[in-house]
Amino acid sequence: MSYGANFPDLFRRAADFVDKILRGTKPADIPVEQPVKFDLIVNLIVAKALDLEVPPSLLARADEVIE
Repeated sequence: MSYGANFPDLFRRAADFVDKILRGTKPADIPVEQPVKFDLIVNLIVAKALDLEVPPSLLARADEVIE
């Protein structure tokens, strides 16, 4: 199981930073931002190999399920 920042969203936000810098904003004037979107990924293959049971409610909330 993995819970972490959504990388496509991070790349889009990085492009916004680059755009601001190329338009003349000083990098020191741009505020630091934290990730806003997160993904939950559940690997059922590994869970089955470890003899773990993943609750259906957790699978329903997952953004991606690896079967």
